[in-house]
Amino acid sequence: MSLYRNLRERALDVTAKAGDFALFTGRLLAAMPATLARPSLVSAQIYNAGALSLVIIMLAGLFVGMVLGLTGYDILQRYGSEEALGSVSAIALIKELGPVVTALLFAGRAGTSMTSEIGLMKATDQLSALEMMAVDPVRRVCAPRFLGGMISMPLLAAIFSMIGIYGAQLVGVHLMRVDAGQFWSELQAAMESRYVREGLLKSCAFGVACSAIAVHEGFRAVPTAEGVSRATTRTVVNSSVAVLILDYMLTALLL
Repeated sequence: MSLYRNLRERALDVTAKAGDFALFTGRLLAAMPATLARPSLVSAQIYNAGALSLVIIMLAGLFVGMVLGLTGYDILQRYGSEEALGSVSAIALIKELGPVVTALLFAGRAGTSMTSEIGLMKATDQLSALEMMAVDPVRRVCAPRFLGGMISMPLLAAIFSMIGIYGAQLVGVHLMRVDAGQFWSELQAAMESRYVREGLLKSCAFGVACSAIAVHEGFRAVPTAEGVSRATTRTVVNSSVAVLILDYMLTALLL
C-alpha cells in the first residue's frame, strides 16, 4: 500500500507539472502578438541567446565535423568509397547532428542563462513589482526570451552544420587526401531539399521546447538561491531529455 501511495503521488505530481507547463506555454503563445509589436525586446534576446552562443556553437561544430570526417573516412575506405565522405558528412550534420548537438549546447548555455535570469528576478521581487504596476511578467519578461530562443535555434543549427561540413572537409581533403572535387561533387549530388527541411523542422521544434522549458523553470523557481540553482539544473536535464525524445519522434514521423 505504501508503494502504491508513492506511485500515485508521483503520477499526480508529474501530471500537475505537465498541466502547469501546458498552461504556461499557452500563455506564452497568447503573448506572442504583443511581443512582436516590441522588436527591440526580441532583438535583445536574440543577441543574448544566439550571438553570445556563437563561439561555443562554432567550436563544437568544427570538432564534431572533424571527428565525423575521421570516423566516416575510416568506415568508407574499407569499401573503397572514400569519395562519398562529403555526402555522408553533410547528411549526418544537417539531418541529425546539427540540430541535436546545437539544441543540447543551447540548453546548457542560453537555456540556463534564461532560467537563472528569470529566477533571480523572481527572487529579488522584480516580477512581483511588475505585477503591482499592472504589467504582465509573462508578456514582458518571459515571452521575449522564449521568442528570442525560438528564432536563434535554427540559425545556430545552420551555422553548426556549415562549420561541421568545413571541419569534415578539412580532415578528409587536407589530412586524408580525399580529392576535393569528389568531396564537393558527391555532397552536391546527394544533398536534397528534404534533408534541409527535416533539419530545419527539428531545429525549430527543439528551439520551442528548450526555450519554453527554460522560461517555465525560471518563472516557477523557488525564490531562493537554492531554488534558482535547482531550476537551472532541471532546465538542462529536462531540455536534454525533451530534445532526444522529440528527435526520435520527428525522425520516425518524417520517415
